[in-house]
Amino acid sequence: MQSLASVNAARKTLELIAAEGPAQPDLEPLFARLDADPDGSLDAAKDHDNQPLEDEPQRVRMISKQRVSNDPPLKPKPAPRAQGEVAMQKRKLGKSNLEVSAIGFGCMGMSWSYGPPKDKQEMIALLHAAVERGVTFFDTAEVYGPLLNEELVGEALAPFRGKVAIATKFGWEANPSDGGKWNALNSRPEHIKQVAEGSLKSLKVNAIDLYYQHRVDLNVPIEDVAGAVKDLIKEGKVKHFGLSEASAQTIRRAHAVQPLAALQSEYSLFWREPEETVMPTLEELGIGFVPFSPLGKGFLTGKIDADTKFDTTDFRSSVPRFSPENRKANQALVDVITSFAEQKHVTPAQIALAWLLAKKSWIVPIPGTTKLARLEENLGAATVELTPDDVRSLEEPPRRSSWRVRAIPSSMNS
Repeated sequence: MQSLASVNAARKTLELIAAEGPAQPDLEPLFARLDADPDGSLDAAKDHDNQPLEDEPQRVRMISKQRVSNDPPLKPKPAPRAQGEVAMQKRKLGKSNLEVSAIGFGCMGMSWSYGPPKDKQEMIALLHAAVERGVTFFDTAEVYGPLLNEELVGEALAPFRGKVAIATKFGWEANPSDGGKWNALNSRPEHIKQVAEGSLKSLKVNAIDLYYQHRVDLNVPIEDVAGAVKDLIKEGKVKHFGLSEASAQTIRRAHAVQPLAALQSEYSLFWREPEETVMPTLEELGIGFVPFSPLGKGFLTGKIDADTKFDTTDFRSSVPRFSPENRKANQALVDVITSFAEQKHVTPAQIALAWLLAKKSWIVPIPGTTKLARLEENLGAATVELTPDDVRSLEEPPRRSSWRVRAIPSSMNS
């Protein structure tokens, strides 16, 4: 098992480490900080019951005036319907034959992150509603719960077997030296094969559609990890292989052993580093990209400003990126997004998701929620059309010159 220090070394940066030095925070919330954005973030200021936590550093800081607007609230564009005027678009993840809905569904917040799991029957009904609206790509992980989220997703989607794709992840395990908390990395081949059996049972499937390594384990060569998944693919237990939060070098090494279908990492108008660090490699190798936190932890929804008050149970109350000063400084980005939303008669969140869809045809974001209205709003982004000029204009606010990103030693780049 890998220690917390190794876990931190495997990640690109951890703001909590910078703030707390050698202190070791409880990793149950730490895991949630790093994963898909099942945030219901379209009610970002209030609906934070399933927001993921976050410990990344302040990733972007733009200098601007704060937007002041008395305009009426924008109405979301309706979600595409299978039998409506526009059906949900489909996309292939890179050169793989894995075709999924253009917008997926991050399921973590339904049963893990903040507070107790949500009502099971309500969440099953919401997942059914997502399928009815054309969603065919659902994201979960063994560690979410742990195990509860896979079981929920498996039960909810059992009636749609063969019609939807489920992605799950391996790589964490309980740490007996820390009270059984799931804060130890383990990507040893024998462990991967063992937990795959558990995921197959929880998900009620004969094969896992997309199996990600949840975080790079520095104690196990990535070639060994890829080899283990390759064996599972040969056995018919896994269909496609993926990585999460991996560097370009790690991606190349893994892909040489077993071709990758997708990489899952944070990417949004609020955090564009992947454009420089991994996206050129993904495009070269024909690997799909599945962005988590596509709405910038709720900031890009336009529902948060410098005056927003966060409850003490909301992670954003203690994260530097969401300090009043930084929220005010970063408002320029939200101003641009909101302006486009007004022009298109949609919501800022839909513009943020539409921007991702317009960037590359092999990008599939996975926003999440526990509310039907938020699901409808997210999916409505698939019908928002942005021109190349729109995309460029959304990217005009200064980036590099105004970012304050802590330098990271190369050894920390997984």
